[in-house]
Amino acid sequence: MANKTASKSKKEVGFLGKTYLLAYNGAQVAGWSYILYLMGQYYTADPKPQQSLWEIVRTALIIFQNAAVLEVFHAIFGLVSSNAMVTLFQVASRVMVVCGVLIGVEGASDSQGLHFLLFAWTVTEIIRYSFYAMGILGVSIYPIVWCRYTFFIALYPIGVTGELLCLWAASQLVGASKQWTLTFPNSWNATFNYQYFLVIVMALYVPLFPQMYLHMFGQRKKVLGGGASKKKN
Repeated sequence: MANKTASKSKKEVGFLGKTYLLAYNGAQVAGWSYILYLMGQYYTADPKPQQSLWEIVRTALIIFQNAAVLEVFHAIFGLVSSNAMVTLFQVASRVMVVCGVLIGVEGASDSQGLHFLLFAWTVTEIIRYSFYAMGILGVSIYPIVWCRYTFFIALYPIGVTGELLCLWAASQLVGASKQWTLTFPNSWNATFNYQYFLVIVMALYVPLFPQMYLHMFGQRKKVLGGGASKKKN
């Protein structure tokens, strides 16, 4: 009897969760598609727009990238099977670049890294959220599955390169301006150097990125390679 009750409760939560997640993923597909559209408008405009790329995509990027914080709660409350801590680290790195660098440090958005990361992020997220929405609906569209487990090979390094370029640009600007840096003596009796903090964040990419990248290769082999083997058999 207890098992039946638990099963029923789980089914009810699953239904509500699927409804919510479908709306969330659909909104993210639309949002990142809009950002990609804005980028296309920027690059193809003649004459070149007076606004910078950052000024054009700023609002949409802030909304849809920071909305990804919800994914940590999705994992915590069991709406998805992802590990909450892994999700937290993945989302935090992006939010750090947007809020702590592009918004937080004036001039950091002038870095060429912005172009790299925007291209990688938009294409990756459109594919990723489409893939998730597809899974919620219980359908499998092979081109989307293939893109999900293939495009990352090029897009992840491009995105990381862009993030690191923006972080580096911000660290140099902060080093000159001493922005968000607290030195002795002060009433808090504490010290904090934002430039050093940014350098530490960059250093964390060294151990963390290869793990994520290799994990995706493992997933690719399991999904695409495994599927091929099954067909052959």
